[in-house]
Amino acid sequence: MAGHSQFKNIMHKKGRADKARSKLFSKLAREITTAAKLGLPDPAMNARLRTAVLAARAENMPKDGIERAIKKASGADAENYEDMRYEGYGPGGVAVIVETLTDNRNRTAGDVRAAFTKSGGNLAETGAVSFMFDHVGVVEFDAGVGSADAMLEAAIDAGADDVASGESGHEIYTAIDSLGSIAKALEAKFGEPRKVAMVWKPKNTMAVDDDKGEKLLNLLDVLNEHDDVQNVYANFEVSDALVQKMSA
Repeated sequence: MAGHSQFKNIMHKKGRADKARSKLFSKLAREITTAAKLGLPDPAMNARLRTAVLAARAENMPKDGIERAIKKASGADAENYEDMRYEGYGPGGVAVIVETLTDNRNRTAGDVRAAFTKSGGNLAETGAVSFMFDHVGVVEFDAGVGSADAMLEAAIDAGADDVASGESGHEIYTAIDSLGSIAKALEAKFGEPRKVAMVWKPKNTMAVDDDKGEKLLNLLDVLNEHDDVQNVYANFEVSDALVQKMSA
């Protein structure tokens, strides 16, 4: 398993405490409010908002919390958040992309830079590592919704570009501009997906030894813990032994 998917599975195995879940809900709400403010407050008419709402549902965010975040966008006290992307190199030379929503660009940039520096990595210019990734849409389903063959057939019929199926579920990759229509087609056949999002998918991955791998995973953890950070992606592979150690 590669990159952000491997890191995501490690974090899922660790489980989430109430404090971590509260932080997650705050990040989801921030994205919902921003999406609603930038477009119409109706998920059916606003692709970014629909994606944000689906992500919140997948994490079992309460319905009233989702509705409150949408309504907040039209309020006079609604914060103004800016989309910012940071790119850099983590331990072992691993390429890392950090997506943020921030109301203070200087604070966020300083914090992200400090996290890279403390890990032995370094922040780089925008565009320095993003060419190593494909910016694509992804639709995810639990493994139990259908067989790998059924998912592949449905994904091809819907116009998807690639499908990866395994014990952890099905991941269907699409072009960004086709994400909404393909997600809708697959939802009609398999039910609501557990995730619909735009992601940075590594074109290739690099193996990292356990020493650098542990430092890298700690860096990704620190970044994900930051209130302004929405998503983190990286192009790495680590050993099963380190995955077990970090999941303990």
